[in-house]
Amino acid sequence: MAVKTQRAASMTEGVIWKQLLLFFFPIMLGTFFQQLYNTVDAVVVGNYVGKEALAAVGGPTSTLINLVVGFFVGLSSGATVIISQYYGGGDVGQMSRAVHTSAALSLAGGLLMTVLGLVFSEPALVAMGTPADIMDFALTYIRIYFGGIIFTMIYNVGSGILRAVGDSRRPLYFLIVCCLVNVVLDLLFVVAFHWGVMGAALATVLSQAASAILVVVTLMRSNQGYRLYPKSIRIDPALLKSIIAIGIPAGLQSVLYSVSNLLIQASINSFGTDVVAAWTVYGKLDGFFWMTISAFGISITTFSGQNFGAQQYDRMHRSVRVCLALTFGATFFLSAVFLLCGQFFYRFFTPDEQVIYYGMEILRFLTPFYFTYVCIEILSGAIRGTGDSLVPTLITCFGVCVLRVVWVMAAVPVWPDVKTVIASYPITWTVASLMFIGYYLQGGWLRRRRKAVFGE
Repeated sequence: MAVKTQRAASMTEGVIWKQLLLFFFPIMLGTFFQQLYNTVDAVVVGNYVGKEALAAVGGPTSTLINLVVGFFVGLSSGATVIISQYYGGGDVGQMSRAVHTSAALSLAGGLLMTVLGLVFSEPALVAMGTPADIMDFALTYIRIYFGGIIFTMIYNVGSGILRAVGDSRRPLYFLIVCCLVNVVLDLLFVVAFHWGVMGAALATVLSQAASAILVVVTLMRSNQGYRLYPKSIRIDPALLKSIIAIGIPAGLQSVLYSVSNLLIQASINSFGTDVVAAWTVYGKLDGFFWMTISAFGISITTFSGQNFGAQQYDRMHRSVRVCLALTFGATFFLSAVFLLCGQFFYRFFTPDEQVIYYGMEILRFLTPFYFTYVCIEILSGAIRGTGDSLVPTLITCFGVCVLRVVWVMAAVPVWPDVKTVIASYPITWTVASLMFIGYYLQGGWLRRRRKAVFGE
């Protein structure tokens, strides 16, 4: 018989929109400060080292880092879903075993990422056609980053555990502290010590190490069922199987996203350093939109997981409708801010007029289409919260990744222009959104999960 736990942060009761926003804002602010890690690096090196260093820190290196990290973060999301379901159902024993299994997974995944990053980063940068004038900068940054990637993995898994039980505030506090540390270290290493890109990379790694330590200490000091005991960190085969069943599709989806983005980045690289630098800065601004929408996605996944575990299906569906409305509202607001203030933001990163010109062309083209992505994030998050991750992955892989690759390979040779490359984004977002709406409304996914988990 399952042992029941006190659900102090349960999402199975209360006013839906208030609970979603109370959970969302700490996640969004936390993601904001996490985004600031690389953004601060880009601002400092762009102003004190040069546009070549700026292009290296944010362009091809970010794409490769997202490829490797995204897979393991997607894999660990399976643990978050499992923990949220056990928490919603009140099963302390299984929840504790899931926590220690996910901790073991973070350590193993972090070590593997370090090896893969150090071995394959240079061949990958060469294969992407990284411009020669930024290659040395890119190699320096990415090797140092992968040398400390285990800290990123530990933090992401640990914060995922806290969010699974409804605690989105403490991960935020940790990131605020560590972001401030990163700013100080960037100014010290790059501006005072003149260590250039190496200094920016070291500042980021050391700051991420601090966030990892804080989240581990928090889990070890908890008096709840999700307390972390270092001696108990081991793989539970049955739970690992469940985590992999949910996490592998999400991880593969992230890989395919990144592979398609590698192709985009390679196409961008062919237009020269000015365009690569402009795309880098756009990526930093664009990241603030993605941090917002992903925070809504994490919120609805946790909300859906807890209510599915408590078998409150009507409340789960209502939360999806509320979350869609909130996300559309936030998307329209951010789109307006970017369009009105884009040039002002660009000048924070670089004084180069040519880079700013190309950057504004990209911004004005893509920003009005952000709303076409909303249904992908929210509906896939809600469906994954129940443990159904395969079909959402297939929809995303075909509707976004495969179609994007086909577009770039077929259209760009005919119309070799930056706008042709980036047109792949709104086209694929629209197709995938329509597919998700159809799948969600059909409803068979929920019936299958109810039968598989509860025998209904």
